[in-house]
Amino acid sequence: MKPSRCSSAAACLVLLAVISSPLCAAVKLPAIFSDHMVLEKSDRVPVWGKADPGEKVAVACAGQSFQTVTEADGKWRGVLDLSGVGPGPHEFVVEGNTRIALTDVLVGEVWVASGQSNMAMPLSQTSAASEEVARPPDPLLRQFTVGGLSGDEPQDNCKGKWVTASPETVGGFSAVAYHFAKSLMRELQIPVGIINSSVGGTPSESWTSSEALASDPDLKASVEGIRTRIKEYPAAEAAYAAALQEWIVKNNRQDKPVADTMTFAGSGVPADGWTTVKVPGVVSGDGLPATGAIWLRKEIPDVAAGQPLRIDLDAMAGTVTFYWDGKLVPTEPVATSGLPVRCHVPAALVTAGNHTLAVRVFSPTGPVQFRKDPKAGTLSLAGPWLAKAEFALPDLNAAQVASLPKPPAKPPAPQQTPANLFNGMIHPIIPYAISGVIWYQGEANANRAFQYRTAFPLMINDWRKRWDRGEMPFLFCQLASYSNKVPVPGESAWAELREAQTLTLKLPNTGQAVLIDIGEALDIHPRNKKEAGERLARIALANVHGKKIPFSGPVFESMKIENGRACLTFTHTDGGLTAKPLPPTYDLKTATSETAPLVRNSPGGDLEGFAICGEDRNWVWADAKIEGETVVVWSDKISKPVAVRYGWANNPTCNLVNGAGLPASPFRTDDFPASTKDVKF
Repeated sequence: MKPSRCSSAAACLVLLAVISSPLCAAVKLPAIFSDHMVLEKSDRVPVWGKADPGEKVAVACAGQSFQTVTEADGKWRGVLDLSGVGPGPHEFVVEGNTRIALTDVLVGEVWVASGQSNMAMPLSQTSAASEEVARPPDPLLRQFTVGGLSGDEPQDNCKGKWVTASPETVGGFSAVAYHFAKSLMRELQIPVGIINSSVGGTPSESWTSSEALASDPDLKASVEGIRTRIKEYPAAEAAYAAALQEWIVKNNRQDKPVADTMTFAGSGVPADGWTTVKVPGVVSGDGLPATGAIWLRKEIPDVAAGQPLRIDLDAMAGTVTFYWDGKLVPTEPVATSGLPVRCHVPAALVTAGNHTLAVRVFSPTGPVQFRKDPKAGTLSLAGPWLAKAEFALPDLNAAQVASLPKPPAKPPAPQQTPANLFNGMIHPIIPYAISGVIWYQGEANANRAFQYRTAFPLMINDWRKRWDRGEMPFLFCQLASYSNKVPVPGESAWAELREAQTLTLKLPNTGQAVLIDIGEALDIHPRNKKEAGERLARIALANVHGKKIPFSGPVFESMKIENGRACLTFTHTDGGLTAKPLPPTYDLKTATSETAPLVRNSPGGDLEGFAICGEDRNWVWADAKIEGETVVVWSDKISKPVAVRYGWANNPTCNLVNGAGLPASPFRTDDFPASTKDVKF
């Protein structure tokens, strides 16, 4: 007898119920728990995940275990006591209705490494790269890199996996974190795991939770304004694009079809009639109009044959089209308000040998200008290009300029939006047990340095509260020297940011690695990350592990004026104050071995970097000398000094160190209004 349609349907329903039964659901762990992970040697190691509501879950590692039951929302959590277990390797097992077994798990110290590009900078791009990458595998050093995610709301998970240090992997480790970890391992003989959660060009507010930001009136108002701009921007940008197109048509400034693309974009085009221009910069020269259509060409050397190639430019105005060896290649949408322009060359077109990149820019409103160094992958395309006009438009008159629509203010990128990186890159790893945090950031906050006095401690306290590990250590790098040397002393936003960082030391269990001596004038990313990591490690070894070692350079303590001279005292003078010999040149950019002659501001003595002023607040370079445990500062131009500053510039020349060779932190004795006091987020 054949089954009825009703009985078949019932059987399907039963089968569906079995398939969707809790017995078939898999217990899950977030990405931060994976093979090769390092767990904190602590009596409180949280473990969490998801399963079906009401499901029993058991977790075991190194002979320690716990059992729990999943909550109604599918989440479970428990705590392991790993304070008495050895380094391993161990197996880490989670059992519910299914079983997860993670292997090669170590127990030691775990540190979160966070901040912007100087923390993100991989070991492969630093001055110590070749030596360090060539080292044998180090099974006790691991890194988990949090995927570059931002989120409007707190996320429960992220992308990433734990990776063991080896010649094949270590080049991608955070360089600062790598050298920090190596120093700890050398002294403590324990495994060290680094959770690298860092993104270039990001302010501290991106790394702070919405709730914490809302607790400060100024930051709360700024955040609300930014979120309103983000919400309204798509409509404003669309309205601007429509208005601009209307303006173009009204003023007869439309683009024209290209008569013969290969005349400009093809390979082997003669250079006759082309003008050499320098990119980045304004594209101008003989025969090049201020507005109209301009072609640019550059020969690209062999780049990773068979791999797709991304090329980034940065046009201020106009629409851009790319050609690779005469073939049109895809571009991402070009924003009329001057967003970066990007094209993608398919792998099939990237063959061995040289190639020709041609770029057509149509600009109806103003000169073509590229603000940033164009790149083909990691290859810089800065330098000479060939340029030629396709057609020119008439110069704009005053009425046309006045009627030109203005683009709307662009809101921050997702990674620069308040709380977004906290949501996507910090929240998913909380409450993973850690020893503390190392932090390198501040460049993106420098123009608002005074506000950093509030924003930075706010973020630290926010993280501590959410990790619920008391006043966990928070160690940070002070900004390194950067930018041009200045001939006369004056105000400096970067100096004020360093001051804000130093003031953060008022928070307990914080530490600052001073890097004023290892910066580069023309590179915001100094390549000497070894000193940065090792100086952070000194602080951890001294203040977390109780090692009796110097961990700070001289720190200003007090000033006394006597007979027209300022007498300064310092703490952390380990081994005595000294003037580090100054070299004849200073670094402009170590990646290209560029240097410049060092001009002394106070050639009459060994010490550099001091400035002094009287009641008129007119700063002049000062002479300075070490007398025992004090520094005496004076100038023949100032008879009645009232204040002294040291290292007070973006890129100061300063050389006060202690007996351990650690540099003095920049400081000022005055409380004159900061130049960034009224600049808000």
